[in-house]
Amino acid sequence: MTQRQTWMATLAKAEPELLEKLVNKLSTLPSYSFLRSPEIGLAMVRGRAGGTGELFNLGEITITRCVVQLESQPGYEAIAGFGYVAGRSHRHAELAAFCDALLQSPQWHDQIQAEVIQPLQVESQHQQKLKQRQTAATKVNFFTMVRGEAVEN
Repeated sequence: MTQRQTWMATLAKAEPELLEKLVNKLSTLPSYSFLRSPEIGLAMVRGRAGGTGELFNLGEITITRCVVQLESQPGYEAIAGFGYVAGRSHRHAELAAFCDALLQSPQWHDQIQAEVIQPLQVESQHQQKLKQRQTAATKVNFFTMVRGEAVEN
């Protein structure tokens, strides 16, 4: 997975409220315009039989996509950012696209990585561990008793 794929996946899977909170903490952000306003559509989800077998169409999922462009600044070309998120959240797609554009900008990359992406990844790992603990708590261990005579070794 490339670095951009990693941050785009992090942004797409983030809780919209947390993403909004982290972006709002940033100061003096550049302005941006929409190349494609947030819009809702469908995408086909594909799966593999047995995890490694032949591909099959599993079903459709609702997604929201958005494309923004940072206003060009002297010495920098205009940068486009893309956001694709599951569900119907226009704001989530907009923030994901905006952060993608900022992460492509040399002057913003390190700050966005440190103040947005890393906290989102930490929260994602925390939620994943919590879900694993909750799942493990429901695990049932079965055992089998042998009937009849005991076998001597």
